[in-house]
Amino acid sequence: MRPYILTETNWKHLRDATVDLAILPWGATEAHNYHLPYGTDNIEAEGLAEEAARLAWERGAKIMVLPTIPYGINTGQTDIFLDMNLNPTTQLAILRDIAATLNRQGVKKLLVFNSHGGNSFKLLLKELGLEYPEMFFCTSDWFRALDKTQYFEEAGDHADEMETSLVMHLRPELVLPLEEAGPGAERKHKIRAFAEGWVAHERRWSQVTADTGIGDPRKATAEKGERYFRDVTEKFADLFVELARLDPGNMYG
Repeated sequence: MRPYILTETNWKHLRDATVDLAILPWGATEAHNYHLPYGTDNIEAEGLAEEAARLAWERGAKIMVLPTIPYGINTGQTDIFLDMNLNPTTQLAILRDIAATLNRQGVKKLLVFNSHGGNSFKLLLKELGLEYPEMFFCTSDWFRALDKTQYFEEAGDHADEMETSLVMHLRPELVLPLEEAGPGAERKHKIRAFAEGWVAHERRWSQVTADTGIGDPRKATAEKGERYFRDVTEKFADLFVELARLDPGNMYG
């Protein structure tokens, strides 16, 4: 039993416990090229959040990792079989109920530990901040925490070398042989402004990629994934400790 993981802990431990920070991993259920499981984002979310929490707990942080939300925004993938979608308004409703529960029970800080590029929680948390001004909300994207070029050779953002290496480390039994993976080639937008990133619209996934991946995964290794996993979790452990100790009324120097 890990006392900082809500699904594993018990009322005997929690009856008199104090929690300074709740961590909500949020993933997605979607195709990840041919070789990775649909639950890749959830595997990553749980593995990273739980290990970072372990490190922070050992340093005295009073934190709690909540159960992972396994569905994310996949409105651009409606024609890909069994890619599961939650609309942003549904995400807001879920967050609102979780915030109400935490606030009622005296847990005043919540970090959304995002594991899916299609999710975007900033605006949702701004709205909740108006409803619960006594609470502190923040969101993170673990995949933006480090410079991936220092760990991986091939660029990408979905079922790429990074994600493949990470799942090879966390759940190797769920990764097909890399010779079965597609190349993850990305078709670029015909309008230059979209390709440059200063104008945006939702990608139509089946038009962008033939195998649902973006980024060549074939140089991935479990060893690369383990090194990246270690450094990401250490960085987030520092964050968890800082957030647990944070006084929201005195955040600026």
